[in-house]
Amino acid sequence: MGNDTHKHKGQRQQLIDALRAKEIHDELVLKAMNAVPRHRFLDSSFEAFAYRDAAFPIRADQTISQPYTVAFQSQSLRLKPGAKVLEIGTGCGYQAAVLVEMGFKVFSIERQKSLFDFAKLLLPKLGYRLHQKFGDGYLGMPTFAPFDGIIVTAAAPSVPQALLEQLAIGGALIIPIGEDTEDQVMHRITRSDESKWERESLGLFRFVPMLKDVNRGG
Repeated sequence: MGNDTHKHKGQRQQLIDALRAKEIHDELVLKAMNAVPRHRFLDSSFEAFAYRDAAFPIRADQTISQPYTVAFQSQSLRLKPGAKVLEIGTGCGYQAAVLVEMGFKVFSIERQKSLFDFAKLLLPKLGYRLHQKFGDGYLGMPTFAPFDGIIVTAAAPSVPQALLEQLAIGGALIIPIGEDTEDQVMHRITRSDESKWERESLGLFRFVPMLKDVNRGG
């Protein structure tokens, strides 16, 4: 993948050890995160800190998620390689890269044009193939539904109905719910049949708000 040194690989291994200590136990997640060069998704000024378990600012006043959060959401899907996953909020592309590395068929949508353009260029350059779309995440991607899993990487005030409808039976939606002025509650919502969804609370997290794009459709 280029520009991925022995130093970077050593730092990634230290990050993986830290994630294990925080009860990330899914080997598929840990292996994927040990393979993805997180420093390539950050501005060069943050490269020295890329493998700290911390969030950092990126374009459009957004952030790249803390590695623990990426690992936690990915683990919470409880999916096996080959599963079809929708990501709401591509951002710089790091979470999407982890999902592809896990062996999932990934679809990702982003409403910020500068982030969409950045990830659209970088992900293929790093060897990650997925379907990317510029549009409103609240609408999901109905053309490609149903999905075995959906990850939302921004906080929503409530669960978008369109995303519930786009889950496959047995599929899980991982989404932080709450206002952007407070910590949000991570939820796993599993679709048990055509008209029933079961909700679990998974703890408190902090995300940027999930914004609607009033100028574009999904």
